[in-house]
Amino acid sequence: MHLIDTHVHLDLDAFDPDRPAVLDRARAAGVRELVLPGVTRARWPDLDALYQQHTGLHVAYGLHPIFLQAHADADLDALEAWLDTHPETIAIGEIGLDGYQDGLDWDRQWRFYTRQLAIAREHDLPVIVHSRRALDAVLKGLREHPGVTGILHAFIGSPQQARQAADLGCCLGIGGPVTYERAKRLHRVVREVPLEALVVETDAPDQPLAGHQGERNEPMMTAEVNRHLARLRDIDPAEMAIITSQNARRVLRLPGDPES
Repeated sequence: MHLIDTHVHLDLDAFDPDRPAVLDRARAAGVRELVLPGVTRARWPDLDALYQQHTGLHVAYGLHPIFLQAHADADLDALEAWLDTHPETIAIGEIGLDGYQDGLDWDRQWRFYTRQLAIAREHDLPVIVHSRRALDAVLKGLREHPGVTGILHAFIGSPQQARQAADLGCCLGIGGPVTYERAKRLHRVVREVPLEALVVETDAPDQPLAGHQGERNEPMMTAEVNRHLARLRDIDPAEMAIITSQNARRVLRLPGDPES
C-alpha cells in the first residue's frame, strides 16, 4: 500500500523527541509520502531542513491565518523571494481564513489569503487551504483567482460546498474527524463527492482519531483514515489508497507516476 499524508506538521516541537521513529512508523503503515505545510515565515527554514534530511517528504510554504499576529506585511514579499530559491516547493500553504478563533482581524486575513492566492497563480502552484467557519469566503477567493486549485484541508463543510470545491478542481482533505460516529455530515460528503476529489491527511500532531482522544496524532494514522473512507465508499482499502494517492499526486503535481 502506498499512502500520501497530504497534511502533517512534522516540524512542530511535538515531534522533536522521536521524529525519525515517527517516520519509521508511518512507512511501516504504508504511508510513503508526507506533505509538510508551513505556517509562519520563521518556520520555513525548519521545513527546508527536514526536506533535506529525509526522503519521501514534500514541502509547502505559507502564512497560516491562525498566526496572523505573527505575520508582518513584509512576509508576503518574503514568500515570493523564498519561492525563487526553493524550487522544490510543491504548494503555497497553509493559507486560508478562520472565522472561529477570536481576535483575528478579518480584513487582514482576507488580504493575506488573497495575496497568497495571487502568488500561487503567478508561480503556477496549487494551494493548501485552512478554513474554519469561513468556507464560503474561501471558495469566493478561489473563484476570484481562476486556475488556482489545491486541497481544502480538514474539510467539514456541507455536501453542496463539497461539490462547489470539486467543481473548482479542488480536493477535500479528509482526516481524523471522519472516524467519529457523530460526524454524519462528513460521512455523507465522503459518500457523495466524486472519488477523484478525496485525499487523506492527519494534520498531526493535531486532530486525533476516534479512540485516540488526548493522544498525539501521527502520520501512520493515515492508514486508519483510509480504511474509514474505504468503508464509507464500500471499496477495498487498497483500492482507496490508490485512488487517494493518485488524487494527491494530480492536484499537488507531485513527482512520480500518478497511476502507481
